[in-house]
Amino acid sequence: MTSAIIVGPQFDVIWPRAADHARRLWSAQGPVEFHRPAADDGRAVSEVLAAPAKVERLLVLCGRLTPACVARLTGLREVAVCSGYDFGGPEAAALAARGVKVYAHTSEGFWGESVAEFGLALTLCGLRRIPQLHRAMISGHESWDYSPNASGRGHQYGDDPRFTAGTIAGKRVRIVGAGNIGSRYASFCHALGADVAAWDPFAAEPAFHRAGARREWHLPRLVADAEIFAPMLPLTDQTRGLVTAEHIAALPRGTLVVLVTRAGICDMAALRRRVMADELSLAADVFDEEPLPLNDPLIGRHNVVHTPHNAGRTQHANEQWAEMLLAKFLPC
Repeated sequence: MTSAIIVGPQFDVIWPRAADHARRLWSAQGPVEFHRPAADDGRAVSEVLAAPAKVERLLVLCGRLTPACVARLTGLREVAVCSGYDFGGPEAAALAARGVKVYAHTSEGFWGESVAEFGLALTLCGLRRIPQLHRAMISGHESWDYSPNASGRGHQYGDDPRFTAGTIAGKRVRIVGAGNIGSRYASFCHALGADVAAWDPFAAEPAFHRAGARREWHLPRLVADAEIFAPMLPLTDQTRGLVTAEHIAALPRGTLVVLVTRAGICDMAALRRRVMADELSLAADVFDEEPLPLNDPLIGRHNVVHTPHNAGRTQHANEQWAEMLLAKFLPC
């Protein structure tokens, strides 16, 4: 099997390590022609390849595949084109007419584990105030003083009693979404001893069983008794603003809200109001404005844990991206 991989310069910016991992996987099966053209290299795919007629399987990562390329790739049997848009047009039609198998990547699945684990980490940080205590230790010794007279906390007690705190065990964790991310997060919380319920009208019943979550059929009921509330859906036209101001207002006082997918699924104005009023705490990797301005009132608050939208992009996730795409090719 003659294999080739073309990697455009913009691809590595989005998916670092993925192309090299794909090369390692295919190299274990035989020689791979691998090209990483410079940013100013305007050549089409067939012009980059040394012997385009001999290539049988091809991976184009942000490269330019034209109808002329297709005509020169006479031996091609399988191809995947990932260029940041839906692959189509005359080149796709030409490949289909020749019986070439054309693979598209799914839009999810490869970073579900990374985001779910990050959500768990943010939850623990929000419950135990880990970032706040880390910052306090840098600036002074006040965080070491557990005297009830000085802090009202008592010996080695760091929780803020105004908000959900302590262990995940025994907490009522309420999740919007039972997909790749939400179901994994639910399983983590269930394994740690939480009472987990999830709302997702589109998920199949086994998704809830595998996650150890009770299925809730009504979103207003889900928010009514939450101690930890985690909306974990992708942002689509259907999910934008799905968690309304009314849902936010119904969350019990002190609830920890965890955001790791997209902020736009919530009414962020309503969420901000309650966080700023010290009615809710927040652990978030995503926001309504990104980058979050340095003067944003959420920055550095005692009841907010924040990270810069990097829950999904890990070496594991990027390599999973490559593995899931290459798995579509015929066994070699």
